[in-house]
Amino acid sequence: MSQDIRNLEPKGLWNKFSDLNEVPRGSKKEEKVIAFMADFGKNLGLETIIDPIQNVIIKKPATPGMENRKTIVMQSHLDMVHQKNGDTVFDFDKDGIKMIIEDGWVTAEGTTLGADNGLGVAAIMSVLESSDIPHPAIEALFTIDEETGMTGAKGLQAGYLDGEILLNLDTEEDTELDIGCAGGIDVTATKKYEEEVFSGDDVAFEITVKGLRGGHSGMDIHRGFGNANKIMNRIFEAVHPYIHISKIQGGSLRNAIPRESFATVICNPVDIIDAKDKINEIANKIKQEFSEIEPNLVINFEKTENFKKAISKEEQAKLINAVNNALNGVHKMSEEMEGLVEASNNIAIVNLKDGNIQIDCLTRSSVEESKTEVANLLKTAFEEEGFKVEFSGSYPGWSPNANSPILSVMEDLYESIFDKKADVVACHAGLECGILGTNYPDMDMISFGPTIKGAHSPDEKANIASAQKFWKYLLEILKNIPVKA
Repeated sequence: MSQDIRNLEPKGLWNKFSDLNEVPRGSKKEEKVIAFMADFGKNLGLETIIDPIQNVIIKKPATPGMENRKTIVMQSHLDMVHQKNGDTVFDFDKDGIKMIIEDGWVTAEGTTLGADNGLGVAAIMSVLESSDIPHPAIEALFTIDEETGMTGAKGLQAGYLDGEILLNLDTEEDTELDIGCAGGIDVTATKKYEEEVFSGDDVAFEITVKGLRGGHSGMDIHRGFGNANKIMNRIFEAVHPYIHISKIQGGSLRNAIPRESFATVICNPVDIIDAKDKINEIANKIKQEFSEIEPNLVINFEKTENFKKAISKEEQAKLINAVNNALNGVHKMSEEMEGLVEASNNIAIVNLKDGNIQIDCLTRSSVEESKTEVANLLKTAFEEEGFKVEFSGSYPGWSPNANSPILSVMEDLYESIFDKKADVVACHAGLECGILGTNYPDMDMISFGPTIKGAHSPDEKANIASAQKFWKYLLEILKNIPVKA
């Protein structure tokens, strides 16, 4: 189906996206895509820079007649989230994304698609390669590691860019012009425990929670999707008297709502019937609660190979209490922008094995004080149960500027092209604009892009008609960049 995608319009955009999706580019594993982008720029004869943090910058002069326009920075991130369905055989370190077309959308076979932010990257590549698109001087900025810490944006030093306007191509609704975003902080709770050894008479079972929708832990956090770690913890709470937890593997990425959790528990033979009854009872209750929004939720309790070591009942109770008391989901809605989540938390990963517990959370907020408040609430919940808590990876939000000059230009263009007004918004995701603004405080910034659904999950898909709309809009923006002061 890759050839079918290459034949979609606009061909330049979809061909560059197809080229990009043949290159492995997971967060913190971007060596191949960095080399790919550097070769791309150099083969075009354009000035190409790899900065000390490994961001790639490609500079292209203005086309004839556009030399008096302001220099623009076109920016997208190179890395993508690696998520796949449990039954999908795929090696993200080696394999190219297998794309298909379904009902007007491009999606992937059982994995994330990489449209976040690959379509933005592909659009910039298409402009850089073009010989017939009018545009001002361009500084194309391709950052690394946006999805797991934004270290590319954080590490970009002053002096590499001269642009006065930044066009970030990482918004996922084509009706929106984004002028603000949330900041974030990683909250990590860890604890060691002494394992108890069990006799050969005890029986091991695997509890499985799967089939959830998952999704982006910022953009989807308000939608009420099930969190596999929270659901598993409710099962533990119900069956706690009858089991000892031996192992938990729940979730895989901080910025993705966890879709799956797997736990191995040890049960005394005399308690097996009661344990099964309790699990069936809570499973039916949870499925009923989520029947509308999570119709594919699966909860299983099946015998597995015997495990001889597990956590004590006392430590098990503390773990259950900690996860139960830790905030997950929306904490506060914005008072300034209707419908915008101000602060939230995602209990993203819960791992228990071999005497160690680690719980990874991603806290987001557009207000620094709210971000700190939620992080401290989590700290209290975990520390009360004996966990050590660390904060890391903090990054700032991007404060909205309703008086942005480029916003005015783009609003007028949107209305004139599409005969309706754009939605001017701020989002509850982490865009790089706020971070980039720390070293380039005078740069006028805005974010927009084509419609993408299900980012950070194997359900990710990009709308074909929206990509065409986005491309048409982008070309008009490039033609209408204001003249230099």
